[in-house]
Amino acid sequence: MKTVVIMKRNLLGGEVSQHSKNEMFSATDLAKIGNNWRNANDMDPFSMKSWLGNKGTKEFIAELEAKYGKVKISSRGKGGHTWMHPLLFIDMALAISPKIKLEAYEWLFDQLIKCRNESGNSYKAMCGALYTHAKNKTYFHGYVQEVARTIKKACCVSDWNEASEEQLKLRDKLHNDIGLLADVLNNNDEAVRISILKAVK
Repeated sequence: MKTVVIMKRNLLGGEVSQHSKNEMFSATDLAKIGNNWRNANDMDPFSMKSWLGNKGTKEFIAELEAKYGKVKISSRGKGGHTWMHPLLFIDMALAISPKIKLEAYEWLFDQLIKCRNESGNSYKAMCGALYTHAKNKTYFHGYVQEVARTIKKACCVSDWNEASEEQLKLRDKLHNDIGLLADVLNNNDEAVRISILKAVK
């Protein structure tokens, strides 16, 4: 899936933004959350600028870039973020606190981004199957929007950017089931109805 979506990931009572496509995390969000945590624990504030300027961090960035390419992207202006490759993000999390590093490690092992991208790809495949069997292609755009709303309701989701891994997996399954049944039944409404019925049982 090519569309870039900014996901929100929960961390110690705050939210860290993450790009769905390049999977970079917002170091700006991490620094804010980290400093709130350090302040609550009577620790001196963390300076991302100082951390980025120290020799060890510079050497680590050089090693990461040799293997992965650009690992830090800064956007300017109000609301701008410094985005970091997950490994650099973890290194920063360790500099702030071992507790935050543990949380960041766990992020790398979940499948949230993968599930979102896969469900985006399956959506395109479902739309293709529904379009092939649509009786009235003039109104197909409105029809597929209604199907998407039905799927969203079946998954008990109000905002896909805040959906859990399980909800995203269910969406992916529904896309695949609907596409498959549309081809088999040659009846889009029945394909949607049966797939939703099976999912909520």
